[in-house]
Amino acid sequence: MMPWLRGRVLWVLRNARGFCGPRGQQAPLPDPQKLVATWEAISLGRQPVPEYFNFAHDVLDMWSQLEKAGHRPQIPAFWWVNGMGAEIKWSFEELGKQSRKAANVLQGMCGLQPGDRMMLVLPRLPEWWLVSVACIRTGAVMIPGVSQLTEKDLKYRLQASRAKSIITSDSLAPRVDAISADCPSLQSKLLVSNSSRPGWMNFRELLREASTEHNCVRTKSQNPMAIYFTSGTTGAPKMVEHSQASYGLGFVASGRQWVDLTKSDIFWNTSDPGWVKAAWSLFSAWSNGSCIFVHELPRVDVKVILNTLSSFPITTFCCVPTIFRLLVQEDLTRYQFQSLRHCVTGGEALNPDVREKWKSQVGLELHEGYGQSETVLICANLKGMKIKAGSMGKAFPPYDVQVVDDEGNILPPGEQGNIAVRVKPTQPFCFFSCYLDNPEKTKASEQGDFYITGDQAHKDKDGYFWFTGRNDDVINSSSYRIGPVEVENALAEHPAVLEAAVVSSPDPVRGEVVKAFIVLSPAYSSQDPKKLTQELQEHVKRETAPYKYPRKMAFVSELPKTTSGKIQRNILRRQEWGEMRGTPRKAP
Repeated sequence: MMPWLRGRVLWVLRNARGFCGPRGQQAPLPDPQKLVATWEAISLGRQPVPEYFNFAHDVLDMWSQLEKAGHRPQIPAFWWVNGMGAEIKWSFEELGKQSRKAANVLQGMCGLQPGDRMMLVLPRLPEWWLVSVACIRTGAVMIPGVSQLTEKDLKYRLQASRAKSIITSDSLAPRVDAISADCPSLQSKLLVSNSSRPGWMNFRELLREASTEHNCVRTKSQNPMAIYFTSGTTGAPKMVEHSQASYGLGFVASGRQWVDLTKSDIFWNTSDPGWVKAAWSLFSAWSNGSCIFVHELPRVDVKVILNTLSSFPITTFCCVPTIFRLLVQEDLTRYQFQSLRHCVTGGEALNPDVREKWKSQVGLELHEGYGQSETVLICANLKGMKIKAGSMGKAFPPYDVQVVDDEGNILPPGEQGNIAVRVKPTQPFCFFSCYLDNPEKTKASEQGDFYITGDQAHKDKDGYFWFTGRNDDVINSSSYRIGPVEVENALAEHPAVLEAAVVSSPDPVRGEVVKAFIVLSPAYSSQDPKKLTQELQEHVKRETAPYKYPRKMAFVSELPKTTSGKIQRNILRRQEWGEMRGTPRKAP
């Protein structure tokens, strides 16, 4: 940064004025339990949503006051470790102080106004959580993205969202520089680094010099707060917009009833901050006064995860089923999780055998939940609820969830169809606002009185939902519709299978057939592939209907995954169909 510009920057930051505290005369502090109960009632649809709401002011600053008054245990609000001895701990008071400084950076140096959009593309660094809160304080709309984004991905997202600012780390900055000339809306670039880079403002340097005084923007509940890019079956990723209330209040009830959080809990969710699950944990944990625990975790390492659970007083743990699948392959008797008391999972279907192995070795149930970028929690196995192995639980309020046909008609129990959420005559407040700049897609997502999730399931007579697969994952072979999850579950029960992913593959006779990609357990890696294929095929025939067995099988060293460990079936499916047609397969 040029000396004259740096001097101007520091003058602006040092002379920022205002304080983000209670507006007007300070009212008596509420009872924490009654306060959270009120938020929970709104979250469940039992009380109206207030006209004005800002998560930073109305929730985080309130917990800061309660904390100072001694109404919260002496645990951090945020606790970050990197596995090499470095730690950062923030109380709610310190989080408020640092996020007000960050808000001054966004408003002062980036020039962001309410409604302006900012991309956050960071690994698991404390600055992601800090800047997320700063965006809420300033009324800026945050757009999280994973660190795996390519130049093409970044260009599309910056152009589509018309983001005015971006914050990222050293590894991604060169990719941004390569495409920034094609993104005219991009006006400022913040770098989270201990070094400088031409054309970028160093966020850590600016933060140190920023004022701690800042006035929160007074946001309405329906003002936009976040945008997530989500891929569909066809076309470019869509922009899913959420409001201040849909996320800020939409996770209070699920945080209490599904994740079972209290103000005494330390919650670790291993998700990459670019994925929506990171926001799920942010709003569910902090609305309930819990501590968010973060391990930098540059890559999925089961031993690091197990050692962390053993070494830190983590009470509540969440990761995708694939990671739990890897964890139960370890000798868990070597570890003692003395503080761990509750575990949740979601993002993909949970294999029943993984649940049983975790429960038998750790002594804790796995509570599966289901939702989308467009929603908050839709279905879940709640704390204390009877769990049916293989089911993703019951509908969670305020949603009315049904299984419907392609015309939006409710199907009877046991019949497979589309998982759907009732949005008419009244749309639930915790629902996404729209697919931005895509009214046709927004309209197409509805059928009759329902929003169609794009996922398939059936509901049993007791109200439990049984996931089948994505509409574009369902395999249509000789008129038989085969869901990949059941085949994957069957394969997972065989000792030779460490991991499995099932997709459709083109077939000249049947149109498409089931193909399984399998990572073998070490003890089976040297066996004859042909004999092992036949053995696994016969195993699946025994465990499921014979027509569901994988007619094709490939043994691979690893499966494609997201940074949070979720298997990417879409990559395997494109690989199969692209080789035949030269283009990705569309939904059947």
